[in-house]
Amino acid sequence: MAQQSNSDSIIDLFKRLGQTLPIPNLDVERIIAHHRRNLEALEQSARATADGTSAMMTRQREMLESMISQATETARGMKLPSSPQEMMTSQVDLARRTFETAVENAGELGTMMQRSGTASIDILRDRIKLAMNELQDGFDPRPGSSSRPEQS
Repeated sequence: MAQQSNSDSIIDLFKRLGQTLPIPNLDVERIIAHHRRNLEALEQSARATADGTSAMMTRQREMLESMISQATETARGMKLPSSPQEMMTSQVDLARRTFETAVENAGELGTMMQRSGTASIDILRDRIKLAMNELQDGFDPRPGSSSRPEQS
């Protein structure tokens, strides 16, 4: 058996396989185009996920910088309490503001994650629908016809 070049692409390997298999009416180009569109959809989905992750990390950094700035400002503006009650009130107020900010930030980040995931899944869902239609068309017994009604 002849040695094949290691530089052959996967597409070339599938083309060669399709040409050598004794399967009648095998449209290798159509199969390869189908899988190429699948890979493109996966790439778009991954890009949407990466973009969402990058945006979320940027926002987390902004939140952290804001939190550090606020903590520094609060520390500079603090004065020694004159009584234990005043100290307790000051600490409770600081804890309340910190907690409220943390909850707001977590909600915002959760929303960003949800949007990113939804965008990525929508890309894949759309490709799956198209792939199912392509497969259905590929099983139509009449050459050149579609088993589905034409869509306008």
